[in-house]
Amino acid sequence: MTMPDLGLPLQPPIAPMLAKSIGAAVPDVGPKGQKLAFEPKWDGFRCLLFKAGSEVVLQSRSGENLAYAFPEVVAAAQAGLPDGVLDGELVIARDGRLWFELLGQRIRPRSEEGGWKIAELANDHPASYVAFDLLADAHQDLSETAQHDRRTALESIAFAPPFFLTPTTADPDVAQRWFDQFEGAGLDGVMAKPVAGTYEPNKRTMFKIKHARTTDVVIGGWRPYKNPGVDGQQVVGSLLLGLFGNDGQLHHIGVASSFTATRRAELVAELAPLTVQPGDEHPWSWGQDASTANQRQPGAGSRWTGKKDLSFYKLRPELVAEVAYDHMEGTRFRHVAKFVRYRPDRSPESCTFEQLAQPVEFELSDVVPGLGR
Repeated sequence: MTMPDLGLPLQPPIAPMLAKSIGAAVPDVGPKGQKLAFEPKWDGFRCLLFKAGSEVVLQSRSGENLAYAFPEVVAAAQAGLPDGVLDGELVIARDGRLWFELLGQRIRPRSEEGGWKIAELANDHPASYVAFDLLADAHQDLSETAQHDRRTALESIAFAPPFFLTPTTADPDVAQRWFDQFEGAGLDGVMAKPVAGTYEPNKRTMFKIKHARTTDVVIGGWRPYKNPGVDGQQVVGSLLLGLFGNDGQLHHIGVASSFTATRRAELVAELAPLTVQPGDEHPWSWGQDASTANQRQPGAGSRWTGKKDLSFYKLRPELVAEVAYDHMEGTRFRHVAKFVRYRPDRSPESCTFEQLAQPVEFELSDVVPGLGR
């Protein structure tokens, strides 16, 4: 995508610096003995913000300019930010927590397809920007300076809503408390940054500490993979997972995927005895049964696109599996779960929401004053 020349020391696009996972426990030092600074891990859209006078670019991780989708952030940046380049996260905060699904809705309409919808979404679900790094000011490239010095420069900016400064600490015990408590506000872990490290685009020189859990779920169906198997037949793309609620109903909570080609084919045979025939009852009626026609018709609307094919093969809700997940968003897995193993020793009825680890209740305003109020 072509980006404007803003006349800044750094020009878009810039690949953001990335992080590698180092488990689910906050370390005292980095893997190579580095002294670390810790920050909450925000659950939003990574965004490099370039501001030069009235020109504002909101660069996504993939290099797209999201300024069209967040006019309220652009207007606030024009009015209240100094020129420079920030690294941070676009989030939607309301009722004391983050709402990633609302954020996803913001990038559906394009300006050329209906500016009225963008304005409506900006009014109904306004976004905020949480800054955690400063790559350049109006005159100087800061990316080659140490993280500690960039943080000092970042703290000199007088942020006002919808812009916020992420908290930081050098104390691993404080960071561990954040890890344990902040999940209730919709955050999904802790970031650790070497204080002497420079900003290295597209390199995993930061570290992330994320929640890792397992739970037992009911397999209620499967969706075909986008490509057929070697014999031309459909193979498993993802497993549809469910938990029983207090209402006695099996609720769809997400999917497990990322199987090898061999495993995709094996799963078809393993699941075949549980296949529900077209017209027979099944707890989930929102999806078109993939076996009813050669052309697979769309089922329930996707949170990403209403055109996505969500038909699936329905299975009798009798098979229990253990899956690994990081955290919940409402009553659904925030990310795709990982299949661990079958659990023939567990009954489907025992797979309830009560078995899930419940995060400590914590409001965003306790993390960053004013955010989410």
